Amino acid sequence: MPIGLPADADVLRKHSTWFVTYGVIMILLGAFAIIAPGVATLAVTLMVGWLLLIGGAFGLFAVISGGTSAPGFWWNLLTTAVYFLAGLAVLTRPITGVLTLTLILAAYLLAGGVFRIMMGMGYRTHAPNAWFWLLLSGVIDIVLAVIIMSGLPGTAIWVIGLLVGINLLMMGFSILMVALAVRRAAS
Repeated sequence: MPIGLPADADVLRKHSTWFVTYGVIMILLGAFAIIAPGVATLAVTLMVGWLLLIGGAFGLFAVISGGTSAPGFWWNLLTTAVYFLAGLAVLTRPITGVLTLTLILAAYLLAGGVFRIMMGMGYRTHAPNAWFWLLLSGVIDIVLAVIIMSGLPGTAIWVIGLLVGINLLMMGFSILMVALAVRRAAS
């Protein structure tokens, strides 16, 4: 291992071609999701539907196999049945699932934004150089939530796919840049 290169970086350097390839694939997937956000939104929704359905099915099997004497049987049965039925609903009515996931995303952004604004205000005295960034992050989350909600149902078609695309693109760039930086540092 070269001097000054940590063990993780050495492994990354040895396999940097795979990490570069991984980064490029993530960038391409992200670009596709940004170019075709409706397709990406539908893909994410269907994936969530399948995860709920499969998780619910395995949960129902496990709960029923455990028997009615198992602690929390009825609660677990109800919870896994809801998962199963939610997955089935999303898969049989994916457009409704897209709308539901978009509403959940908007609610998450709104709640997170309010929470970060409150945290930022609370940190004014404890972290005078950082509180503004929490406040700004919260305001941006609330603005995004309002944009999403004010454009419904139209925003439901593209917002999840766009956000997933941006995430994939940024993750791909970060993986690619780390792999290239480790390559350069090792040589």
